[in-house]
Amino acid sequence: MFRTILLLTASNIFMTFAWYGNLKNINMPIWKAILISWGIAFFEYCLMVPANRMGYISGLNGFQLKITQEVITLVVFALFAVFYLKEPFQWKYLLSFSLLLAAVYVMFKK
Repeated sequence: MFRTILLLTASNIFMTFAWYGNLKNINMPIWKAILISWGIAFFEYCLMVPANRMGYISGLNGFQLKITQEVITLVVFALFAVFYLKEPFQWKYLLSFSLLLAAVYVMFKK
């Protein structure tokens, strides 16, 4: 499971830059932003597909993989927004993330 989480984290870093990295340079032509994003997303898929396959083989079901991926996405995005986009982190984001973590607990509870 550790390798699955590691690969999901790495893929989400690529995904976040592919989807939101262009916001740092809104003067870039949209066609160029799309092509760059597609190029970055290729590496995201190269990590996401094996992560999901390994997680599934190791006993996680599709729902568990998805909720895990979503939590990782939010953590990666929060760090990206604060450190790359220089956006302030507000208490309501922390509360929202806490509620999602509660969803993870419920998802994995047997």
